[in-house]
Amino acid sequence: MSRRREFEIPFVGLKPGVHEYNYEITDKFFEAFQQQDFRNCKAPVKLYLSKENGFMLLRFEIGGTLEVTCDRCNSNLPLDLWDEFSITVKMVEEPALMNDQEIDPDVYYISRGESHLDVANWIYEFINLSLPMQKACDFEKMDGPYCNKTAMDMLKKLKTDGAPKENPIWKGLEKFKDLE
Repeated sequence: MSRRREFEIPFVGLKPGVHEYNYEITDKFFEAFQQQDFRNCKAPVKLYLSKENGFMLLRFEIGGTLEVTCDRCNSNLPLDLWDEFSITVKMVEEPALMNDQEIDPDVYYISRGESHLDVANWIYEFINLSLPMQKACDFEKMDGPYCNKTAMDMLKKLKTDGAPKENPIWKGLEKFKDLE
């Protein structure tokens, strides 16, 4: 099966009810997209497609692992992925107009004449949404197995003794502090 067709679901011949699809997402999947902030992706994705009359409910279960760069010490940090996302796909006469007007990001419109549903872009978005905003291990003292000891030593050197240093720019401005 070609790479492009692997993520297309021919829903026209499907009977009403729930259908399950499984995908193994690796770094190769992301080559068609822009460069990612992660590597060594091994993410199994389960898709449950519930076909109803005039619409479909899609539930994506994202799991697996990948590797990111730690925001604190710049070393490689493995992350576990786990998240669920749902999309409602409705079949209408003017899908472009409806998609432009739709406020809910979990609703998507396709033409009544469509026969295939491409889920590759949703898988891409959902894996990226599964990543935390701050990518750092849970070890506050940076003493975890993946922490960069050199970076920890440099951060300790930069740490102040706790007392704020006087900045000469603000000298003389204290006299204006309590004016009202």
